[in-house]
Formats: sequence, C-alpha cells, structure tokens
Amino acid sequence: MKQFSKRAIAIVTSAMLAGGLLGCQHADNQLTTQNVAPGAPGDTPYWAYAGKTGIGTSYEAYLDGQYSDSATTTEVSKVWFSIAQGMITETMFGLIHQAQLKDMQFIVTGIDSSGTAFTVQESHVDALDVSVDYLYKDAQGRPLSLAYKITSTDKQGRFTLEKHVFTDSEGQSLFVRGIVRTHLSKLHAYVSANPYINNNGVGDSAKVTEHGLVAFEGEHYLTLQAKNGFRAASVGFTGQSDNLSALQQQQKMAQTYTSTGALSGNISMLADLGAVENTATFDLVLSFADSQTASAIQAKQTLSKGYQAVLDTYNGKGNAIGWEDYIASLSPITRLSNYSADKGKLLYTSALVLKAQEDKTHAGALIASLSNPWGDTVPAIKGHTGYKAVWVRDFYQVAMAFMAMGDADTAKTAFEYLEKVQVSAQTPGNQGDIGWFLQKTHVDGVLEWVGVQLDQTAMPIMLAWKLHQANVLSDEELQYWYKKMLKPAAEFLVEGGKAKILWNDTQITPPATQQERWEEQSGYSPSTTAAIISGLVTASDIAKRSGDMAAAQRYLETARKYDMQVESLMFTHEGVLAEQGNSQASDGQYFFRIGQDSNPSSNSKINTNNGRAGMNKKAIIDGGFLELVRYGVRSADAPSIVATLPEYDDETMIDELRVKYSFTFEGESGTYPGYRRYGNDGYGEDKISGTNYAESGKNTAGQRGRVWPFFTGERGHYDIALAVQNNTFNTKTADKIKHTYVKGMELFANEGMMLPEQVWDNVGVNPHGYKFGEGTNSATPLAWTHAEYIKLVRSLADKQVWDHYPLVSEQLK
Repeated sequence: MKQFSKRAIAIVTSAMLAGGLLGCQHADNQLTTQNVAPGAPGDTPYWAYAGKTGIGTSYEAYLDGQYSDSATTTEVSKVWFSIAQGMITETMFGLIHQAQLKDMQFIVTGIDSSGTAFTVQESHVDALDVSVDYLYKDAQGRPLSLAYKITSTDKQGRFTLEKHVFTDSEGQSLFVRGIVRTHLSKLHAYVSANPYINNNGVGDSAKVTEHGLVAFEGEHYLTLQAKNGFRAASVGFTGQSDNLSALQQQQKMAQTYTSTGALSGNISMLADLGAVENTATFDLVLSFADSQTASAIQAKQTLSKGYQAVLDTYNGKGNAIGWEDYIASLSPITRLSNYSADKGKLLYTSALVLKAQEDKTHAGALIASLSNPWGDTVPAIKGHTGYKAVWVRDFYQVAMAFMAMGDADTAKTAFEYLEKVQVSAQTPGNQGDIGWFLQKTHVDGVLEWVGVQLDQTAMPIMLAWKLHQANVLSDEELQYWYKKMLKPAAEFLVEGGKAKILWNDTQITPPATQQERWEEQSGYSPSTTAAIISGLVTASDIAKRSGDMAAAQRYLETARKYDMQVESLMFTHEGVLAEQGNSQASDGQYFFRIGQDSNPSSNSKINTNNGRAGMNKKAIIDGGFLELVRYGVRSADAPSIVATLPEYDDETMIDELRVKYSFTFEGESGTYPGYRRYGNDGYGEDKISGTNYAESGKNTAGQRGRVWPFFTGERGHYDIALAVQNNTFNTKTADKIKHTYVKGMELFANEGMMLPEQVWDNVGVNPHGYKFGEGTNSATPLAWTHAEYIKLVRSLADKQVWDHYPLVSEQLK
C-alpha cells in the first residue's frame, strides 16, 4: 500500500474535522449516549451465507506477470466483496481469504398508511423481494463489469431499496450507494455493519470517531463513512448492545455507545442515515488499511471522487483501465457467444468471475470460490479460508478456461505460481519426498491440507504442455520449468515416494492415490489415473524437448504400463448395481468410482465418509471414467466407456446409489441432465432433518450430496468427443449439445449468473425453500463450474474437446 506523507494526513484529517463526517450537529437530542457498550463478547459469530449472487473487485493490470503499484498510476486495489440474499457479505482485504466483514445491511423504519410502525432489515429475507442486475452491460445484456444493482422491494409495498456496489480501483475502498424510494411520509434509513476484522468474528473492537465508525483488531482497520455524515452512530456487541432489537421494537436507536471499550468480541456498528421523503440517496464507503488514519483517508479520498468517477474508473470508461478493457482483451469471446444459448451473458460473467477470484498479492493464485460452504451455520471463531484457497485440480480447470477465453497472460502467470505449492526440500515441515503438489494451501503458500492427490501432481505438467503448444511458453521457458518443477512431479508419478508432512506419513505407490478428486478415498481411481497417464505422456514429450531422453523413455513406458492396467484395476464384469441399486440398465459391466485393492471383482468396501457408511466398491459409480476420454486415454467409443454409460445415465436406481437426475425449469419445455459426484455421497444437506452439511459440527445420518452442475459440462464434453470420433459432428449435433448441456448449465446459474457447486435436486425435506435446480448454500460461485462452462462453449465452437491431448492418444496406440 502507498505510504501517505505526514502533510497529506494532516490536510485530509483537518478536512474531515471541518466537514464533520459524523454530522454531530444533527444528532438526535433524545438519544442517551454512553461511553462503553455492554454485553461483551456478543453472540457467537457465524460466517455469511455461501450462495452468492454476486462477487466483485477491481480489475488490475499485470506488470511483467505480477501485480504492482507501478503497473498503473495508482496503487493496486486489494478489496473484494460478495452479495448474498440481497446483502453485502464478506468483504476481503489484503489477501483474498482475509475477511474483514460478515455483512452490511440497510434498515428502514417508518409508519405505514394504516398508522402501524414497522422496521425492515435486509437480513429479513422473507420481507423483501430481491433482484440482482449489473450496472454496466452491452446491448445484448452481457455484463461488462462486476458492478451490481441490487433492488429489494418491500413485499407490503411500503418502499424499495436499490443498492449499487463496486470497489474503488484506485484505493482500498468499497463504494455503496443506497437509494430508498417510498410513497409514505415517515421513513427513516439506517446502516448496520458486522465486521469480522482479521478473518474472524471474536477479537474485534469498535468506536465512533470524527472520521465515522471504526472497527479494528491489531493492525487491521475498517472505517465506515457517509458522504453526508451520520445523524447518530453507535457501536456495540452483536445481539447484546447493537441497537437492532430497539430498532425492531421502537423504530429508533435506544441509546448510543461510543466504544466497545477494553473488551473485544463480535461487534456491530450502526448509523442513522436520515429521513426519506419520496426518494433519498445515501453514499457510503467501507475502507481498509493497517492504521486508523490511513483507513479514514482511503474513505475520504473515495467519497471526494464521487459516485460516477469511481464507477467509471471501475468499469474502464475513457482512459481508465477497468473491467471493460479486460473483456475487450478476450479476443475469442464474441465468437464464442454465438455458441451459448443466452447470447453470451453467462460467458461474459464467467470470464469476469474467474479473473476476480485471483489474489492480487500473489499473482496467478486462483482460488476455488469466494465463499465458505454452508457458512451461516459454521462458527467464525478462528480464521477460516473456506473455499478461498488453492486446490491445484480446480486451479488447472480455471487456467485452461483462461486459455479458452483468450487470456493467455493469466494462464501463464497461474502456471508459474504453482511452484509455490509444490512440495520441495524447503517446504516447511517436509521430511518426505518431493515433487507432488499440496492438497490445499492459502494463496501465500501456507499449508492447510496435505493429502496426496496424484491428479494434482499430473495437471501442472499437462498445463505446461498446453501452454507450450499454444506458444505461451517458449522452448526456453519450457526447459526451465521442466528442470525446476515438472521433472520432480513426473518422477513422483513414476516412483511415488514418502509423503511425510504434518499429519501425513504415507507411502505413495502410483497409480494408487492417497486421495482421488473428491479428497475422500484412497486407491485406484479412473479420473486420477486418466490424469496420471496424461501427465506422464506430456512429461515424456517435454523431457524429449529438454534433451532428457532417458527420462522421456521412462515416463512414456510408465504411462503405457498404467494404461494397460486401467480396466484390470477399475472395470468390473461382476457389478452389483442391478441387485443393490435396482438398476434396470445395468449388465454388471462398468467402471466403479474407486477401489482400494487390485481385484475389480472383489467385494471390498471403500471407507466410510461424510456420514455415509462404506459400501461395496462395485456399488459406487461416478463420472470419473469420462476423464479417460477427455484427455485421450480412451476413445469415446471404447468398449469399457460405452459399457459404463448406461449405469451412469440410469435414473431408475434407488436414490442412494443413483447419480443422474433430470431437471425442468419454469418457462422451459426441455429437460436438462444433472449428476451427483457419486452414489452414496454425503457431502450435502441432511435429507431427513434439512440441516446444512455437518451443521452441528458432526456428520449426520441423512447427509446427502446434491447435483453438481459442472458434471453437465463433463457429460456434454463426452458427447462432443463421441461426435468427433464418429464423424457425426454436424449442425444438428451441435444444436442438441447447445440446447441440452450448454443451456442446462446456464439454467443452473442464479439471478446474478453465479454458477453453484451444488443445486437442489428435490430429494428430502426442504426447510430452506430451495427451488428445483437452484443452487444450495454449499459454495457459489464455484470457479470449477464457471471454468467447465467456458471450456464447454469453446469445445462446441471448435468442434473439439478443449482440454483433449491428441499426443496421449497417439502415444498409447
């Protein structure tokens, strides 16, 4: 962050004092003011709702593949925000996983036409009808930036609240404009914020100052200011002295507190914005810094520029570099829009969303989702990344999507970032072998989960090969990364080794993996093996280009050996789905999800997980076998692939083991396919009680994983591969894929065009009121889902699966 001179601080501070940001001269004289708020530490804090209908941050340009204050005339803005249930939720500042705020909401009080007093908080979701739109769109309705317009309409017709939300691209601030409209004569508006400074909700303090409302913990500061000041302001402990109950009962603040004192906890800030006569506009700014003074200055600077200037810069209008410029840089995107079913709306949104989920301190660090799954029932006692972290597998999907939409710079920077999360002799605590990639890390490389997932070790090699084929990596760069990162990874895929770091102390013997792509089981997995084989074939080619002929031969020989074992390890001729699953389509021959022994006919059980008891491995199928086709390990018409499709697509099976579900949507005449991760999946809401996943902190008996929309894309990719294989890719085929799989994924998106991790599939009790096909509270937007959508559209446009590896097919013949 830029350093402010003492003179600048003095000038701005003087201006603040002169302007009276708190507006104390207008304070309600009936209020009683006390110095210290009671009720510490406040109610137990929880994270925000995870089903986001929008996320945002500024677009920042690279300078030599890095983010730098020198890349533009202003500092890099490192503020992110999300929107859920109509409210601003989870702002992040600094690193992308460092939450600063749980939520910020407007509150409207008044007297209706019958003389009845009322109070409506945005958190009262049942009282409002909410719609989400974008402030800046092209003529086709495609968003050109992540600036939002959220309209909340009171269901009793008393008022509407319209919010415009975006960040200041030239500072560390979130800009919020609230517009309240009413036909009533006695309305009043307030704003409430629940800070979670330093990525938790327990250690915060707050106070009212001449600069506005300030929350802090250690060196982390958040300031809330308003353009026209506050009529009154107060801080308190959430649920105890936050004034919200008084507003609800009395339609006014009972008393104000100027400080939370020496005690800290879950704190809230509340400010009186003023009366509403017909229409009132309130411009607010949340600003972040490592000191109170710097935070206040950030807010003042943003407010002084004004709404339109900040928005125009964010959007990229005129000479400013913003989101419109990023979209314009994606040369294929206009052509690709012709292959979508919604004229490119979700395609443009996906491009913006994927770029927004990159950290701006560690360029190329691509996270899985700007959310904490089922966050509203997960205590925010300790710092928690949720999905705001790096998984190399998700990372690979997103990097390939960047390539598909024409952003080679981000794809290359992301690849180079991967060195940070590869296990080496320098990895803290490592006492084992090197070369594999960590299961999950913070964007700065801090270890979080340390299981070995061999697909995550293969995918960086595959990505490097694709980048070189596209002339994004030069010959010299490829050779450099081969020695530095890719060869150690390939060696681990051949030799395996000891994983000994933190809790993990395991001998890995490929192609058996400690964890497959769902991070829950060990053994022989079709999806993991597809990546291992593809990684070794591409590693062989890279080694050859680097002059390492002996390694090239060894990698290829190992890939061929693993290839010969695919069916003999993972394809059964003695399946049990007809008997145990009541499948009317099964002939007993199919790929199962994973096996922990080398006999595909055995009845060994896989492990209990997510509250679901372990079952016969042959009773559990998933779509992992389709990855064999995607990468080129098997042709689309290979007998083992074709034999598994009936079971995978079978909707007659009992729910416990069934994978496919067909969806219908209001206003649409067609049906659209969706798939669960695998039979007997427990990673989802409880179908008996309706509680969130592990809501009590423990797994429950009825937990059930729901449908994941990106499998619709995976299944669509298979149909593309099959049509190419059979030379039947014609206009009719393309139209069917477009209006089945592409449109299906578009229909799974929510109103803000965010694609979820899981959608409601109408199984079990539904206390949340989810609609059929609507995203649940798991994680939205999921980067993998947006990436799969982009790749599906690109594959349809190119008449070729985007992340197919022709070299793999050629070398395995």
